[in-house]
Amino acid sequence: QVQLQESGPGLQKPSQTLSLTCTVSGGSITTNRYYWSWIRQPPGKGLEWMGVIGYSGSTHYSPSLKSRTSISRDTSKNQFTLQLGSVTPEDTAVYYCVRGYSGYYSYSDWGQGTQVTVSS
Repeated sequence: QVQLQESGPGLQKPSQTLSLTCTVSGGSITTNRYYWSWIRQPPGKGLEWMGVIGYSGSTHYSPSLKSRTSISRDTSKNQFTLQLGSVTPEDTAVYYCVRGYSGYYSYSDWGQGTQVTVSS
């Protein structure tokens, strides 16, 4: 059974870069045909897909966030990381890391989520 666990700062100041890490256990991030996404949910709003890194290391981002989003991975630690630059209070949300199979937009296994608040 795969498990995903998000970690990172709960409070971020505006204009800084947010960095969140997802640690995966029970499955390798390099296993063929699995994709690893970041999804967020602002308070009172729906889920927003941010981007994905695939089993080969290829990445794909939401057009609305592409200019300030980067996803990378550390295969030795079985982790993948989200960086979101120039954050504003509108980036306040619960951030989830998610595993999917056979495509960018499939989501089968979710982390518990981590709250990030952007405030001065």
